[in-house]
Amino acid sequence: MAQTKDYYAVLGVSASASQDDIKKQYRRLAKKWHPDANRDDPKAAERFKEISEAYNVLGDAEKRKQYDDMRRLGAFGDFAHRGGGGFGGARPGGAGAPGGTTGGFRFEDIDIGGLGGLGDLFSSMFGGGANARGRQTGPERGQDVEATLSIPFRVAALGGKVPVQLEVNEECPTCHGSGGAPGATFRTCPECHGRGNVTFGQGGFAVSRPCPMCLGRKQVPSERCPECGGAGDKRVRKTVMITVPPGVDTGTRLRLSGQGGKGPSGGPPGDLFITFQVEPDRFFQREGNDLVAKVPLNIAQATLGSRIAVRTLDGKKVTIKIPPGTPPGKRFRVRGQGIERSGQRGDLIVEVDVIVPPTLSEEQERLMKEFAEAGGLKY
Repeated sequence: MAQTKDYYAVLGVSASASQDDIKKQYRRLAKKWHPDANRDDPKAAERFKEISEAYNVLGDAEKRKQYDDMRRLGAFGDFAHRGGGGFGGARPGGAGAPGGTTGGFRFEDIDIGGLGGLGDLFSSMFGGGANARGRQTGPERGQDVEATLSIPFRVAALGGKVPVQLEVNEECPTCHGSGGAPGATFRTCPECHGRGNVTFGQGGFAVSRPCPMCLGRKQVPSERCPECGGAGDKRVRKTVMITVPPGVDTGTRLRLSGQGGKGPSGGPPGDLFITFQVEPDRFFQREGNDLVAKVPLNIAQATLGSRIAVRTLDGKKVTIKIPPGTPPGKRFRVRGQGIERSGQRGDLIVEVDVIVPPTLSEEQERLMKEFAEAGGLKY
């Protein structure tokens, strides 16, 4: 049987724990798993998110009671996931979370085999509420938008601005979201009789869904909008300038409030979530906040010692003293010339790579042999 997250197990408390015990446990776990305290652990952010999600439900006495009621009814073990939802499976505000809630659960977010949300079904079991009378059809929050953005190594390290093109649903400019053609008249929807939703019976329960004819608007136009076909919105491309904070790495996720899709019926816009993909650099490699630069040395420089100039991330140069007899792979550290992130700055690590010439002239070969013999080396 399909299972969803057990919020009591996520917090590590029993189902009989008091609200005070749940609060104390949440504070302890949140402090332990906060991303700022676990910068080198990429799994900490996901764990912190799970903890917050669980507390958003169990920390609220009313939500906890609804959650416990559904656990007793076996909702999580059978049909809760048929529609691909579930209390723990939806990304906040994303495709799996209608309405864009952040961290909690709502019964209407869980679809039962396409028949409607659990809020529609359980509202009749638990004494009504808004969903028993029909889903509200006022302003709604716009869709959240997910995008992966490839950025140059130096932009990721130093920060900067980069443009990104997105496809989002925007209010139709011709009908302004009404779905009607210019000059069209509107009449009460004959399907839902102006309620904005339709209700039908399923297994002894009343299930409510947005009206398929008026799309929840309660009215239908005499002529549909020719640009959006009556939908009220359309898919458009727009360019957004993204400010990349210094020190981001591959997998870093940035949330831009209000930069997602426009909200229907005058609702607030959704958010834009950017996941960065950092392009490799020809000279630098990253190790945490440190930068590693491989610099070639010839045999003479490695053997006799030398001074070399190495450029830093910001384009300046630092001088590195190479002592005599430096072996290949030797590393030299330049303090404070790495990547700065959250107030901490790494170092520049210069790794020497001794280059052996593929061929020697007769004179070079003679001198090399004399050098080896003088040092008692075998060749």
